[in-house]
Amino acid sequence: MSAPKNIEIADFNYNLPDEKIAKFPLKERDKCKLLIYKNKQISEGIFRDVEKLLDPSGLLVVNNTKVIPARLEFFTANGARIEIFCLEPYSPADYDSNFSLKGSCQWKCLAGNLKRWKNFNLKREFNYNGEDLQIEVEKIQVSGGEIIAKFSWNGNYTFSDIIDIAGSIPIPPYLNRKAEESDTIDYQTIYSHYKGSVAAPTAGLHFTEEMMKNLKCELGQLTLHVGAGTFKPVKSQTIGEHEMHREFFSVTKEFLKKILKYKGKITAVGTTSVRTLESLYWLGTKILSCKDGLNLSQWECYETDGNFSVEESINAIINYIEQKGEDTFKAATGIMICPGYSYKIVNNIITNFHQPESTLLLLVSAAVGSKWKEIYDYALNNNFRFLSYGDSSFLEIQKLE
Repeated sequence: MSAPKNIEIADFNYNLPDEKIAKFPLKERDKCKLLIYKNKQISEGIFRDVEKLLDPSGLLVVNNTKVIPARLEFFTANGARIEIFCLEPYSPADYDSNFSLKGSCQWKCLAGNLKRWKNFNLKREFNYNGEDLQIEVEKIQVSGGEIIAKFSWNGNYTFSDIIDIAGSIPIPPYLNRKAEESDTIDYQTIYSHYKGSVAAPTAGLHFTEEMMKNLKCELGQLTLHVGAGTFKPVKSQTIGEHEMHREFFSVTKEFLKKILKYKGKITAVGTTSVRTLESLYWLGTKILSCKDGLNLSQWECYETDGNFSVEESINAIINYIEQKGEDTFKAATGIMICPGYSYKIVNNIITNFHQPESTLLLLVSAAVGSKWKEIYDYALNNNFRFLSYGDSSFLEIQKLE
């Protein structure tokens, strides 16, 4: 594949009226509308019936990441409000290690109203369970719009405890409203487990406990921590000038073996699952080519030999972690999936409807080609609800000739 860097983002624009954006989810998650694109035909149904589209002998892949209360509010002595938005752990960089620390840790963050935060530490006090708790934030480094922040606190609490106590759920900016108590539940999938995301893998929000219990196909779970970059608009004329965000993920050896077992029958829930699965193929090819297999950059998949089979690539990762005596493969991906990309592992995608001129819409177009316009026109003209709390779609990937 040659990198399609000259694609113009304006070709992936459409008119999205504000009234089409769902501000809140339906009370019954699984009763949302489902657009179905299968055999190059568009139809619609109800999400709770999505199982009828899944091959009973196939694999359904979900992202079990959990959204953290990443927004923390502080005030200066003069009353200026400073919002700290935690992006990813910095020291230690491993999510589990960082969340389990007591006393202090460092995170890469965004800071709202940064110009009002001079050379002083921010402090906030809480009375929690009858105990006086103080949280302090020191600005260690500033780079562009991001900072490295050192959090310090008293008491026998982990950082995971601290953000639960002091933070709020970071709902998407395009909802144009403040987070409400209901969002702490609504903005999590029912299978969320591993803390780390600052945005939900929203394609999974429609699943209910009953639906998961009644699945006839095999279930596979991966963990990709969704970063704020998922909302980053493409501001350049061509996508070659856009810097894709990097996200961290982990998969178990057991999951990798499931990919091999169900090859050709894999449905990914959400773009995060898609990015992880497709990245696994390319990271495996890097290992086979004796290159570092722990990071995948934006355009690397277009510049890497893709002639290895899925079996060869996934087995390379299995061998890699076995040689290290580990059961989990951890890596980072900045993959840009856009028109011209040839899907290697994913066969179907369950996903919501995405913003105009977004990298997520490019990923959808890579799956269904120019049909994306017809699919989105159908959704707009048939009262589908858009974006994170909106309706869903089942897309059968059209393989490149």
